[in-house]
Amino acid sequence: METKKIGEIREEFKAAEETMLPSFIEKYRSDERAGVQKLIEQANGRLAKLEAERARIDRLWRYEREYGMYTRICGIDEVGRGPLAGPVYAAAVWLPEGLVIDGINDSKKLSEKKREALFDVIKENAVAYGIGFADEKEIDEINILQATYLAMRRAYDNMQKACDYVLIDGNRMPPMPVPGETIVKGDANSPSIAAASILAKVSRDRVMLEYA
Repeated sequence: METKKIGEIREEFKAAEETMLPSFIEKYRSDERAGVQKLIEQANGRLAKLEAERARIDRLWRYEREYGMYTRICGIDEVGRGPLAGPVYAAAVWLPEGLVIDGINDSKKLSEKKREALFDVIKENAVAYGIGFADEKEIDEINILQATYLAMRRAYDNMQKACDYVLIDGNRMPPMPVPGETIVKGDANSPSIAAASILAKVSRDRVMLEYA
């Protein structure tokens, strides 16, 4: 059997999806060429990072699991309380239990490119989601805190399906039609809230770009 050139194996590695990495490693493990062994090392590193990311996301589900007596849990987060201009946006997201979305995190910790990519992935995979906002006039009329609550309620009301429990980022619970819990730094500790953070951030950024 003709031995594959290292360049061909390198291209095979680049094209390998996550599920193909274990078989790639096994296939070329006995190839003693230094270049191939370097690719095996890279494949093992890539696989280790993927497994660590999956473990991190699995740990994030602890809050949703804690309130497992509820079957329809959504996360809610807002953006725009700090800026001097523009509306405050909020999003509500109900994710399928145990869903793994690689890279999901607090929107502030992600690059613009990553947020944009995750925006579509979240919308495609969510059981339901809603986006709401309160504009500058409403902020001036009722203050930023109440406008934030208003945006959160609108996001919840805009969901395609109703939830029976809400997880809210922060330490203040807005008036909601269902029970819920606040989680400090929830956007870094709950996949549902992290997803809401990304939808709200991208939605507001797009609006502000149009304004600019």
